Amino acid sequence: MAVGSKDLVSENLRGLDDERLVDELRKAKEELFNLRFQSATGQLDNHGRLRAVRKDIARIYTELRERELGIGQSPSVEAKEESA
Repeated sequence: MAVGSKDLVSENLRGLDDERLVDELRKAKEELFNLRFQSATGQLDNHGRLRAVRKDIARIYTELRERELGIGQSPSVEAKEESA
């Protein structure tokens, strides 16, 4: 059973450029904030979504860190290497 957003699986994250990853991270953090707020006020219906969003954030951070360390590469770098 997959947890998290279907569009934020590792294979899809590897296809995104750095700016898009940062944008997805910002959106996920905003969603987590809203979910926490709903939880605190007793309005949250799906508590499993909290865990899913935290895992999405961790996946994004992992992909960014891999690129920083040179383990993974952004799609723009891969395209430049193939054309050279």
